[in-house]
Amino acid sequence: MGLQAYIEQRKQDKDLLVMAHVVCGYPSFEANMQALEIMADAGVDLVELQFPFSEPSADGPLFVKANEQSLKSGTTVDQCFKFMKQASERFPFKILMMGYYNTAFIMGEDVFVKRLKDAGGVGYILPDLPVEESANLHRLSEEAGIEPIILMTPTSSDKRLAQLGASSRGMVYVVARRGVTGSKTNMGDDVIALIKRCRQHTTVPLGVGFGISSKADLDVLRGSADLAIVGTAALKIWEASGASGLKIFFKDLMA
Repeated sequence: MGLQAYIEQRKQDKDLLVMAHVVCGYPSFEANMQALEIMADAGVDLVELQFPFSEPSADGPLFVKANEQSLKSGTTVDQCFKFMKQASERFPFKILMMGYYNTAFIMGEDVFVKRLKDAGGVGYILPDLPVEESANLHRLSEEAGIEPIILMTPTSSDKRLAQLGASSRGMVYVVARRGVTGSKTNMGDDVIALIKRCRQHTTVPLGVGFGISSKADLDVLRGSADLAIVGTAALKIWEASGASGLKIFFKDLMA
C-alpha cells in the first residue's frame, strides 16, 4: 500500500494522524527501539527515522546535538538501513527516512532508493534537495513505489507552492513557521491559513510540523491538517525522563 492510500485508510478511523521522529543511534539503537515500542503502543501512525548527518541544516539545537552524538558513537548508514528493516518488520506504522541529500548522493540515487525500499521504507524527506534538482531521484522513486516528501513553507509564494504541489506525492510536510525545528510554534490562525494555502496547490495529505508539542496543538489542527508531526517535544521528554516520561507524553498526546 502506498503512503497516500495508507494515510487515507487510517483517516477513516481518526480525524488526525500522528507522525513521530527518531534520530538513529541516539542515544543508542536499543533506546530507539524502546521509543518505537512506546510509539506503536500509543497508536502513532508514521515514524520518520533520521539518518544522522554532520550538517543537519533544517534541525534545531537539540537535533543537531543528537546527530553529532550519534555520529560520534559510530552510527553508519548501513546500521540505519538495518534498523529501518527491523523496525518496519516489527511495527504496524509506516516508516519514512529523514535525512539530507548527501546520503543519497554518495551512494548513488538508484542505490539509495533500492536500499530504502528493501528496508521497508515508504518514502523520504530530504529538506536540502530543491525540486529543480530532484527529477532523476523522483523518477527512480516513482518506479520503486517510494514517495519523496515535499516541504511547503510560510515563505513560499503561491507560484512556488504550485511548483511544489506539482511534484508532491504521498504527503506534503507543511512547515508551520520560519526557521529550524525545536522552537514552540503558536498554533493559531496563521498556521490554519498556511494549511489552506497549501491545500490549493496539492491533493495529497498534509502533515504539519515544527513546534508541535501538546494535545492542545493537535486539537487546533483537527479538521485542517491530516497529520501532526511531533519531533523535538518527544526528544526533550526522553532526555528529561526517559522511557517512562515518553510513555506518559504519547499517552496524553493521543488521548
